[in-house]
Amino acid sequence: MTPRTERQPQMSVEEFEQLERHAPETVRLEFIKGKVQVKPAPDGNHSEIVAWLQRVCMQHLPDLWLHAERGLKTESCGKGRARADGVLVPRGGLKGHGEWSDTGTAPMAVEVTSWDADAAQRDRLDKPDGYAAAGIPVYVLIDRDDCTVTVFTHPEDGRYRQQVNAPFSAPVEIPGPVNITLDTDPLKEFVD
Repeated sequence: MTPRTERQPQMSVEEFEQLERHAPETVRLEFIKGKVQVKPAPDGNHSEIVAWLQRVCMQHLPDLWLHAERGLKTESCGKGRARADGVLVPRGGLKGHGEWSDTGTAPMAVEVTSWDADAAQRDRLDKPDGYAAAGIPVYVLIDRDDCTVTVFTHPEDGRYRQQVNAPFSAPVEIPGPVNITLDTDPLKEFVD
């Protein structure tokens, strides 16, 4: 039996960034686990959920800002490129950054599931691995398919070692370095 080897990426990160720069503005590309992926445009409920979380963060974490649709260097050695639905950084933490930011000051990344066939693989499996490998302490997945919020923590060796899952309507603790409790009841308003 042949041992399993790491899959070769479709292209280099530099080639991806060049491709992404020339893509139409209406196309949002990501480079996840060596593959180019098209990120779907958010629908209204998706945008409302991100806006809701931005308001919550402003109220409870005034020195940290949740930026929507931020390009991040993910995976080990920054070999991935993901557009997080939200990334929490210290105020002014993106000053001077280009389109793709290092994750060094980001205590949390957020994804809200989309209504596309690739959402399950991308948001539930691939992105958590990429964010963990990049050292982001907390990943929050707001899953509209099963009406849950999952908080992934303790990144180690490219994986989050702990996760807590709660239904919409239950309070969700987001531990340090974020340290807030989300009242997820408002999320029920945005279920399709």
